[in-house]
Amino acid sequence: MESKPPISPSSFVDQQVFPGDIVVDLSKMANQTIKLGGGLRQDGDAISVMRAGKLRFAKPNKYWVESSHKRYVPSAGDNVLGIVVDAKADNFLVDIKGPTLALLPVLAFEGGTRRNIPKFEMGTLLYVRVVKANTGMSPELSCMDATGKAAEYGPLKDGFMFETSTGLSRTLLSSPPCPVLETLGKKLAFEIAVGLNGRIWVNAASPSIVVLVANTIMQTESMSPVQQKIRVEKLLQRLQ
Repeated sequence: MESKPPISPSSFVDQQVFPGDIVVDLSKMANQTIKLGGGLRQDGDAISVMRAGKLRFAKPNKYWVESSHKRYVPSAGDNVLGIVVDAKADNFLVDIKGPTLALLPVLAFEGGTRRNIPKFEMGTLLYVRVVKANTGMSPELSCMDATGKAAEYGPLKDGFMFETSTGLSRTLLSSPPCPVLETLGKKLAFEIAVGLNGRIWVNAASPSIVVLVANTIMQTESMSPVQQKIRVEKLLQRLQ
C-alpha cells in the first residue's frame, strides 16, 4: 500500500482554505509544537479549518485563518480593542465585537489589588489581551502581558477609533510591515493601536493627521502592497 505524504502546514500557508480542510497532521510532526489562532481547531492529531479564508503563519509557531469579516471570533493571545459597557464587583463587561461580551477581571492589571481597582466610565476604550476563549463561555481579557506587566495595555485616551474588517487588522500587523503604515510613519507623527477584532485607534497632535491616517487605511484595504505605497506617497505629496 502506498503511504500518504505527511501533511505539512507550510504547503497551505497563504493559500485559500475551507471548512473541513485538514492542514496539519500532528502525528507526522514529531517534537514540534504549534499554536492555533482563529479559524482552526484540533481533533486528535488533525488540525482542521473552521471557516473559509487564507491560512497564515507567524513566527515562531502560530497558525490562523485570516478572513475579512466584520464579526470577530475571539482567540487566546489576540490583542483587541474593547469598549467598557458595564462594571460588576469582580469584572468589567467589555464589548470586543465577539458573539458575547468579554470579562475583564478587576485584578487583571499590573499590581492589581482590591484597594486599587481602576475606575472606568462606560464607553472607555481599552487595549487588552484575550487570555481565554473557550466555546460556550465568555472570553476573558487582561491588561497585562504574559509576564504580568502592563506593557502597552490599558485605556486609550483621546484619538479616534474606527471599525474595519478583521482581515485588514491582520494585514496592518503583518510582517514585513504593512506599506501603508510604513510609508505614513516616515512622514507623519502619530500613534496607532490595531486590534485583531477589526478596531483601530489613531491619535496625533493634529486632528487633520488623524483623519488622513484613518482615511488612508480604509481606502487602501483592497489594494496590492505596491498600489498602497504609490497611493500613500501621492497623498503625502499633497501635504507638502
